[in-house]
Amino acid sequence: MRQKVLGFSLGVMLAALCWPGLAQQAGKVARIGLLGNAMGDSRETAFLDGLRNYGWVEGQNLLIERRYWENSRERLSTFVDELVRFKPDALVTTSGTAALAAKKATSTISIVMTTSGDAVTQGLVASLARPGGNVTGLTNISNDLAGKQLEMLKEAFPKVSRVAALYCPAAGGLAYDQRFSEMRATAQALKVHLQSVQVRGPEEIEGALRAATRERADGLFLHDCSVFPTKIAHSVAKTKLPAIYPTSRFAEAGALMVYGPSGMDLARRAATYVDKILKDAKPADLPVEQPMKFEFVVNLKTAKQIGLTIPPNVLARADRVIR
Repeated sequence: MRQKVLGFSLGVMLAALCWPGLAQQAGKVARIGLLGNAMGDSRETAFLDGLRNYGWVEGQNLLIERRYWENSRERLSTFVDELVRFKPDALVTTSGTAALAAKKATSTISIVMTTSGDAVTQGLVASLARPGGNVTGLTNISNDLAGKQLEMLKEAFPKVSRVAALYCPAAGGLAYDQRFSEMRATAQALKVHLQSVQVRGPEEIEGALRAATRERADGLFLHDCSVFPTKIAHSVAKTKLPAIYPTSRFAEAGALMVYGPSGMDLARRAATYVDKILKDAKPADLPVEQPMKFEFVVNLKTAKQIGLTIPPNVLARADRVIR
């Protein structure tokens, strides 16, 4: 009998080594609040897959309360309050805007960003290396990214000589200043004239684009403005100008070309933060990480609609082609 007990104990120990979630299942059920942009987002699936890799399975040792604010600031504050009342062990947000609303609502619940703009400028963290509060996670800011995006736009459309760079102050002014500086250096090498156009909200998009075309822009660069990606993509398409966008959120909204951090990869990596927090780590001690994986997406459907042709050599480099 003693040998059977020892054998059973050894089996449990081995299983715990092979499946990290065994120890979690033996204890209390963890609670997560998820504040997403929209239902059905593939990044949510990637995040849940990441959690499963650490043994956290919804319906077994994990309870998730979800809210989707769908880029409505009126909904955002209400949903944040509801999730705070849920008293989760961690509150997960899928944008810097949502993370900022969550931080304003609570200073005690741990907040994990699956992505954000300039988290320092937005006041989310004291620094990337030392967040210093109850917020941590990932940022989509990466050095030299803006210059690379401009290069890819020029490669796809060699005749482009005047590019209007649209930016939204809500995405972080300092981050844009840095990226515009990177773009300016690349533009000089490519002999491209740059103009900067500010967009403070969806109601200003049409006017900003008219200002760009008055200045004879023949190409567009979108800094972020991911709070209203569909509106941006549709309005830009009306100009029939070649444009490149910074995040995969725009790809689903109909953007012509996207080059930027992989949202799926960032979401999976966010699971690492949640796992550590559920094991009693503090957000202040977990440095905010930058993107490691990037993706290039081309939308041939949009190209056809606005009468543009993507060169074969550019298509060959795409990680994903939307037809």
